[in-house]
Amino acid sequence: MATFDETFDTIKAEMTDLGIFYHEELLLAVTKSLGPSIYNTDSSRVACSDQTELDRVKNNFLIGKLGLEDSPNLDDAIKEICDHMSSANRNKYRAIFYYLLVSRFQKESLFI
Repeated sequence: MATFDETFDTIKAEMTDLGIFYHEELLLAVTKSLGPSIYNTDSSRVACSDQTELDRVKNNFLIGKLGLEDSPNLDDAIKEICDHMSSANRNKYRAIFYYLLVSRFQKESLFI
C-alpha cells in the first residue's frame, strides 16, 4: 500500500495536470479528512456517471460534513465539478473533488 505522502503527491500531481491552482494546506486537510478511503482504488475516486455516488457526495459531504442545506445549487456544483474534471478523466480523485466543493462553497474554515 502506498504511504500517505505518496498518495498525496499523486493527488497534487493530478491537480497540476488538471491546471488547478490549489492551496496545499487545504488540500492536505481535505485529503486527511478522507481517512483510509484514499488508499482504495474505488473509494478514492468519484464516479460522475453513477447517480448513487453523486447523491452520496451531496448527502454525506455537502450536507453532512459541510452543513449545507439541500438545494438544486448542490447538484449544480457537483455537475460543474464533474464537467471540470472531464468525462475522459478516469482519475476523479475524491480528495480533489471535495477540495473543489469546499472552495466552491467557501467552507475552508472547516478544514484549516
